[in-house]
Amino acid sequence: MPIRRLCRFCDVQATNCTGTGSCTVECNKTSICEEDGQVCVSIWRKKDDNVTFDTVCHDPAQKLYGLVLEDYNNNKCVMKEKMGMGSQFFICSCNEDECNDHIFFSSITDKDPQVVAVVLVSLVPLLVLAVVVISSFYCYRVYRQRQAHSKRKKSPLDFSDAHAIIMDEEGSDSSSTHANNLNHNTELLPIELDVLVGKGRFAEVYKAKLKQGSSVSEEQGFETVAVKIFSYEEYASWKNEKDIFSDADLRHENVLHFLTAEERKVQRQYWLITAYQPRGNLQEFLSHHILSWHDLWLLGGSLACGVAHLHSDTTTCGRYKVPIAHRDIKSSNILVKSDLTCCLCDFGLALRLDNTLSVDELANSGQVGTARYMAPEVLESRINLENIESFKQADVYSMALVLWEIISRCSAIGEVKEYEPPFGNLREHPCVESMKDSVLRDRGRPEIPNSWINHTGIQTVCASIEDCWDHDPEARLTAQCVAERFDDMEYLDKLSDRSDSEEKIPEEIFVVDEK
Repeated sequence: MPIRRLCRFCDVQATNCTGTGSCTVECNKTSICEEDGQVCVSIWRKKDDNVTFDTVCHDPAQKLYGLVLEDYNNNKCVMKEKMGMGSQFFICSCNEDECNDHIFFSSITDKDPQVVAVVLVSLVPLLVLAVVVISSFYCYRVYRQRQAHSKRKKSPLDFSDAHAIIMDEEGSDSSSTHANNLNHNTELLPIELDVLVGKGRFAEVYKAKLKQGSSVSEEQGFETVAVKIFSYEEYASWKNEKDIFSDADLRHENVLHFLTAEERKVQRQYWLITAYQPRGNLQEFLSHHILSWHDLWLLGGSLACGVAHLHSDTTTCGRYKVPIAHRDIKSSNILVKSDLTCCLCDFGLALRLDNTLSVDELANSGQVGTARYMAPEVLESRINLENIESFKQADVYSMALVLWEIISRCSAIGEVKEYEPPFGNLREHPCVESMKDSVLRDRGRPEIPNSWINHTGIQTVCASIEDCWDHDPEARLTAQCVAERFDDMEYLDKLSDRSDSEEKIPEEIFVVDEK
């Protein structure tokens, strides 16, 4: 069955590539091709002192600039010079995701078919060996990951929702606004807003529908979506979240699935369109439900996996990715999926931890987040800007507070009280100064009663929580370590009775975010 390739996709842009050796095209936009069977193409031109790159998707059955794409089945983009194009002209095509990002120049021209044949025959054994090695490594990594997380893919609560969005991991594409979207054309998606489900500092979130008959709805199966709407005045917040979501490496089962971003000029609004999760956010879910140990294991483990993915500098395939600090982790910024796993959302304050960022640029990011969940060093504005790990350590502190919230509503601890947020003795929206008194002056943390540690699994989670909210950032666990500890507790889950939550889960929970 044909698949849609993920390619670098930029208009013609200037480049410093000299046309020899190998180069990176310097295109920061990634797009899923508009049609099945299209491949990735890169074009290098030089006319006088003007040197440009052009990166596109194209159907190899059709000519491009009068040329037939002869090498489109390659897994690398090897440039070949074409004569009679009015300028020095190199073109390559390939059939692997983002293969037109890194290109290789060849001295072979379209006048040397015999040389081409000899080179190809010589390279075939090496290419086959490389494919076998890479495929074996990839399959091994996928096997290990599925083995570790297979338990989280099913919940004893077998929910269904005919109006929930059908989530396709390859269902994003490019639009006129930016890469990694659904709508490849400049047309806005035919979306009908339904009901307000959340409201925060910068935006409102609506449940919405893709109108019947739209090509997206028919081809991809999307029906119900969530639309986060920013006013024109909140452009900076919209752009930051859009840029974070545009990174194809962000895609993960425990990160909210992103569809597209749009500028709605008539309404003077900016939109982010994502998957719709009818179970609502974790804070509302905990307010309405008492959890079993199995529920806790699913929610807590998937939360740690999502944060670990953000913080990681490699993808599951081992490819480099830019780590991301969320900087506003809290239970109202975490959605509960139908299988009782978590997915992170609201990346308006997130920061890409690029090694090229200067200390001044990091300092300009400011003291951000929600005061109740701020780490001590963030409250004190003393985060170590010399080390990007400091931002991850602040996220881990916030994650520990959310894990405490989850445990507080688990029947395995004994008597379960009404839901309350961390530091519930403070007012509903405590200010930074109030949190400084509790967290810095008094070194306070939410209480972990002795009754909580009667259960072996919860005892382990509580120990991790205490390690994660340590006053010293360097002493905290990493999110990956917490995720691994949850994996190690899988045997406890097998021994549990896996009882359902005590209250029936409503069809939908409408959310008003604590901002």
